[in-house]
Amino acid sequence: MELLRKKKLLRLCLFCVLCPLIFENPRIVHAKGEEDFWIGKLMIKSGGRLLAAAPGDDADNPGLGQDGRAEKVELQGLYSYASCLLDADNDRVLFERHGSEPLPMASTTKIMTLIVILEHASMDEIVTVSKNAAAQPDVQLNIRSGEQYRLGDLVYSLMLESHNDVAVALAEHVGGSVEGFCALMNAKAAALGLSDTCFETPNGLDAENHHTTAIELSKIASYAIRNPEFIKITNTTSYQFNELTTNRSFSVTNKNRFLYMMDGAIGIKTGFTGKAGYCFVGALKRGEHTLIATMLACGWPPNKNYKWSDTKKLMEYGLEHFRRVPFKERAVLLVNGKETASGEFDIEKERITIPVTGGTADFVTAQPEGEIPAPLLLADWEQPSIEVSYLEQLDAPVAKGEVVGSVTYYIDSVEYASCFIRTVEEVPEIDFWYCLRYVITKWNSGVQ
Repeated sequence: MELLRKKKLLRLCLFCVLCPLIFENPRIVHAKGEEDFWIGKLMIKSGGRLLAAAPGDDADNPGLGQDGRAEKVELQGLYSYASCLLDADNDRVLFERHGSEPLPMASTTKIMTLIVILEHASMDEIVTVSKNAAAQPDVQLNIRSGEQYRLGDLVYSLMLESHNDVAVALAEHVGGSVEGFCALMNAKAAALGLSDTCFETPNGLDAENHHTTAIELSKIASYAIRNPEFIKITNTTSYQFNELTTNRSFSVTNKNRFLYMMDGAIGIKTGFTGKAGYCFVGALKRGEHTLIATMLACGWPPNKNYKWSDTKKLMEYGLEHFRRVPFKERAVLLVNGKETASGEFDIEKERITIPVTGGTADFVTAQPEGEIPAPLLLADWEQPSIEVSYLEQLDAPVAKGEVVGSVTYYIDSVEYASCFIRTVEEVPEIDFWYCLRYVITKWNSGVQ
């Protein structure tokens, strides 16, 4: 009896010790209903079987991989099918998932719509509404055919509440027609170097060849926020204006919740169609970070809040894991295939001396024509490198500005930027005429 009582007491004590550990630690629930959970540094399976030690618990190098670099932190739990996190200071992609896949983008289209308007029209121009514009489907401001509005008023209706009738009225005014305006949109996309973006509507309503990618839409947004007027419009919380002939009054309110979710948020644009699903592009400026987060196909009704969750997750990932670092400070330097200490070869100041055979000079100097990249947002697990490659021997004649090598900048073996190495002077060939001139010069020098 006493033995039984002691066993019960022992089980009770064990339960009291383990219970808080179990409930304070994350669990993994399997499809069959079994659970794994952490107790300290150990993973325990239902039934008490040890599975594994906790990750990142290497006492000597916590969080480091076998090569001594930090383990990459994967971004999990996003709802969006396609997403992108972009460094807006240089358009470098920090994270993407299905980021290069062409997809419909709904009213995020209006980012480009506003860019084209700002670059081709004045805010004081008068827009007259056509029957076509007034007949556009919801979402509408309910403008009427023949009415007149100040263009600088309508852009707030366009961006704050995403009115489709207003988008068409503005497009017809600026481009002469919807088709003409879309041609301007596509020309701008081409000028920005975008190859998988095509606009067929100014409002984002579904059309056969109307699409972009998460990466390219992020680059459009990155370009847009360099315009102070664009930021002023998209960050406005509410706006009032009147029609000019009847004096009908309107009030529009910004529907972008992200503006109030994070310090430094820049609004940009929401979107939804049945084909595109919920879409969103947001920007954030905080300290050394200027980030663009883009989500395409981020759920369908009733899941309209997924885009806010994904946006915050992407932004926090960028803020937490990426720091602005001088490229050269972290880079491995390779000069003609040999790893070189930065003190032995200064990529910013070095003039390369190359031997020349058969020339009027024994050597020619050369130097990179481009500047080293500005400090980049880099994660601890990313390894930049610089590869300097140049000819170690030249034959005369050598022209000034001749390409004799290159400098290529990499991040984890992916090329980021490059420039040529060019000669800074010429070295003529020693030929008959050079020899004749030389003899004459020497002869004249002797006579004098």
